[in-house]
Amino acid sequence: MRSSGRNSSGNSGGGKSGGRGNFRGAGGGASRPKAGGDRDDKQKRTGKPRPEERRYDVGGSSEGSRGGPAKGRGAAARGGAKGGPRQSPQRDSGRRTAPARSREYDARTEERNRERYADKPQVKTPKTAGDQEGERLQKVLARAGMGSRRACEELIEAGRVELNGQIVIEQGVRVDPDKDEIKVDGLTVATQSHLFFALNKPAGVVSTMEDPDGRQCLGDYVTNRETRLFHVGRLDTETEGIILLTNHGELAHRLTHPKYGVKKTYLAAIQGPLPRELGKRLKDGIPLEDGYARADHFRVVENTGKNYLVEVTLHEGRKHIVRRMLSEAGFPVDKLVRTSFGPIGLGDQKSGWLRRLTNTEVGMLMKEVGL
Repeated sequence: MRSSGRNSSGNSGGGKSGGRGNFRGAGGGASRPKAGGDRDDKQKRTGKPRPEERRYDVGGSSEGSRGGPAKGRGAAARGGAKGGPRQSPQRDSGRRTAPARSREYDARTEERNRERYADKPQVKTPKTAGDQEGERLQKVLARAGMGSRRACEELIEAGRVELNGQIVIEQGVRVDPDKDEIKVDGLTVATQSHLFFALNKPAGVVSTMEDPDGRQCLGDYVTNRETRLFHVGRLDTETEGIILLTNHGELAHRLTHPKYGVKKTYLAAIQGPLPRELGKRLKDGIPLEDGYARADHFRVVENTGKNYLVEVTLHEGRKHIVRRMLSEAGFPVDKLVRTSFGPIGLGDQKSGWLRRLTNTEVGMLMKEVGL
């Protein structure tokens, strides 16, 4: 009796049989594999879930992590990344922390410290060298134009810097530029608060800082200066040459005081012939209306026919002193130029030009009058 294919398919394991039932019930290698079966097996082997099976309840409630219903994606997954950003592990809450101190405790501590140091005298240091409120010595030197800070430190190390008469070799000493006396190689260093200029005054300029008549004056050459300057001495309107401008009152006073005898040198153009005894007469003294006037030095610089160019040096500063002396000796002055004021020379400075004195020149001026 013939058996049906369904019954035979259940008994036979590997024979050929037709029908749909034989294919579904077939096992082993005779069956055709499902589409995507290898991918499912690979994901099962690696243990990674499918994208549609992944969970996004990171950071959610504890029920979702235990298998309960998840309550949304959680706060940690709101950044947009799969699974959300990683969260740092929470610190151990069982560790003990130091209790915060109360304000009353801090107040009692402060009061106890005040009582402890109440009886001790306070030491008041002078606001000069060594004071923490002053400026470092190398910084003051650098600002005064003595070089870079490193170069000024080398000056200090070489023992070339004096502070209030004492040689300084220690770095970082603090000073007060307005009170302390600072010298380099024996010359006083001018601080930034003091300004020193030399002007080659042209003829026709009045030796005042302001002129009520509107004539050209010295103030016209320093109109853009914020600090008020004043001239050291005077030159008459027709006399040319060097004139100093500064805001250092004591220096200006000493440079013009007869006690310090600062010498000024002039070049005068006169007409000859000149007698040989003219220099001796000027040095011995020429009688003037306000007393005798004596020259410290006299020499003939140039002679072209009857035209003579003579140099006169004197330490007096009376009005029109050189013109009056030569005129009294019988030789009126055609042109007069002051070529030096103390150690500061006119050099090749052009007429009408203003220049700032160097630190060396300022130091020489101060040394000249004992500053």
